[in-house]
Amino acid sequence: MSKLFTPLTLRSITLKNRIVVSPMCQYSSEDGFANDWHFVHLGSRAVGGAALVFTEATAVSPEGRISPHDLGIWKDEHIAELKRITGFIVQQGSVPGMQLAHAGRKASVTEPWNNDKLVLPEEGGWKTVAPSAVAFSEDKDLPVALTIPEIKRITDDFKAAAARALAAGFKVIELHGAHGYLINEFMSPLSNQRTDEYGGIFENRIRFLLEIIEVVREVWPIELPLFLRISASDWAEGGWTAEDSVRLADIVKDKGVDLIDCSSGGVVSYAKIVAKPNYQVPFAAAVRKAGIPTGAVGIIVSAQQAEEILEQEQADLIFMARELLRDPYFPLRAARELGYDDVEWPVQYERAKRKK
Repeated sequence: MSKLFTPLTLRSITLKNRIVVSPMCQYSSEDGFANDWHFVHLGSRAVGGAALVFTEATAVSPEGRISPHDLGIWKDEHIAELKRITGFIVQQGSVPGMQLAHAGRKASVTEPWNNDKLVLPEEGGWKTVAPSAVAFSEDKDLPVALTIPEIKRITDDFKAAAARALAAGFKVIELHGAHGYLINEFMSPLSNQRTDEYGGIFENRIRFLLEIIEVVREVWPIELPLFLRISASDWAEGGWTAEDSVRLADIVKDKGVDLIDCSSGGVVSYAKIVAKPNYQVPFAAAVRKAGIPTGAVGIIVSAQQAEEILEQEQADLIFMARELLRDPYFPLRAARELGYDDVEWPVQYERAKRKK
């Protein structure tokens, strides 16, 4: 039987296959609200057969957005439209997931198609915050270093967001601790220059993350999975390393985290990354040896490639992004390519399942 189409159970949730729709920013919201674009974007990937469908990075507070047009879950009014989406995903036999995020010093910028330019407060943007007053790059905002009370407030924002995600019908949440956003900024010594209990040694730099995990688990049911996305390496001298990631995994697996989604980079603008197929898979393999399931991500574009990652026990889930933008029905095509005929198609599409 195909490894890619072998179910996986995490706590009370069973995923019908190992294909995950990775969080992909759409920059298509107003005031954080989901709309028809999100319904079709996420719903079509569920129709396409992915086992787990994640929202984009969803902001836990208005100032936690990457752009003014990011999805949000900082107020109860966001729940209704999200619940419509999760209901449809479940109807397709998929599991709805939400990634909770705060962009930190990389916030308040325009959409990528508008060149990621800084959005000033008078233009609808806001002052950014970070562990330390260090800008991501010369053309980005100089953030304000968070005070301890402000750190506690953001921790509470994650907790409240998790409760809203549950009310909206999500069955998996993922904390975004990667790509240079706020949690990652605390973890990396390249962006965290604090000298208090949230800076300096490894144990202090992961404190913010551990506090978020703790309060989220207070409201996120014990029977539902909690994922963590990390940048497993900063790809820069003096930064966070793969060894740090393994060390972190050994800690969080006992704190209520069920799977680590292993990405990399994003915390500094000068990182030297050579992106190629499977370039991040070794991170997932290394972290997995710490005794926690992992997700592999990054230029995974074919069924056989995904199958081999799983066969070699380098990861437990395959997170796909751009390939699922190119082909929302990749899982259905992959099943055919791997000779797995038992995968269910939507009844409305059954007549096209086999070519005549």
